[in-house]
Amino acid sequence: MKKNIILLFVLFSLHTFSQRKYSKEISFLNDNDLYISTHQDRYYTNGMFLTYRYVSNKQLKSVEKRIYEIQAGHHMYTPFKAVVETVEEHDRPFAGYLYGSFGIHNFYKNNSILKLSGQIGTIGSSAMSKELQDFIHDIYGYKKAIGWEYQIKNAFGLNLNTEFIKKINKDDVFDLNWVNKAQVGTVYSNISTGFYGRVGFKPLEEIINSIAFSGNLNNENSSFNNKPEVFLYINPMLRYAIYDATIQGSFLTDNNPVTFELEPFVFTTEFGIRFTANRFNFGYAVNYHTKKLKSIRVPKGNFYGTIQLNYQFN
Repeated sequence: MKKNIILLFVLFSLHTFSQRKYSKEISFLNDNDLYISTHQDRYYTNGMFLTYRYVSNKQLKSVEKRIYEIQAGHHMYTPFKAVVETVEEHDRPFAGYLYGSFGIHNFYKNNSILKLSGQIGTIGSSAMSKELQDFIHDIYGYKKAIGWEYQIKNAFGLNLNTEFIKKINKDDVFDLNWVNKAQVGTVYSNISTGFYGRVGFKPLEEIINSIAFSGNLNNENSSFNNKPEVFLYINPMLRYAIYDATIQGSFLTDNNPVTFELEPFVFTTEFGIRFTANRFNFGYAVNYHTKKLKSIRVPKGNFYGTIQLNYQFN
């Protein structure tokens, strides 16, 4: 009965979605292992991202539309549990990263996307991860975390990120896209490549006008409308990690109490559903990654969940 109600809600939302042009969007995305398990609370244990996007009025010859993005983000990491009595038990450092970013996303007429962004922030106690985790644990009645006094030390964060997406093939119900990413900076440095595939419950939108890549914003200069979408997706990626200050400690500081060497090759995959409902669009995903550091106590793989809510307006 519950599944039928959800299906009816989605179908009703699709039919009532007016094909208008919305040029602005506010988005909230939260990563947490709570979304797949009420018992697991480890490693990349929480990520929060509040984002504002808007379409530029500037017209460029080869660009269908340019979208600017302003984001405040926070990453939180803990060992195998948030309550660790002794430092010898830590199989990963406690760490947090708080940042603000600005991005420029070009959606090209040849169905490719180039995203560039810069982040400025901080790692360490100034990222206020302990306070945030205590607040979350208070809400759910969990024990307060023990071990944050051994977290990665304070350091300035500056990161530059780029992402390039190119359509490989597309029909009405299935497509496959090549995804490449790179990060360089004082917090993360890595490169990754992989694929993003969609299976639609209705005809798929082009990638430059899809919620899959935050491209479904339009103004009077765009040749697209904001159309309804609902699809399943999978996003496997292979990453080569060069540097990670949340594991190794920042090169700007010395004598971090707990650090580990990186596991250079990391496989990640994300499987989820995205759909629109009038001005809103929603997402839920399950994420998996192999171990990120060289520790015999860390399991070979880890899972966490993602929820997302976007609201569009003019």
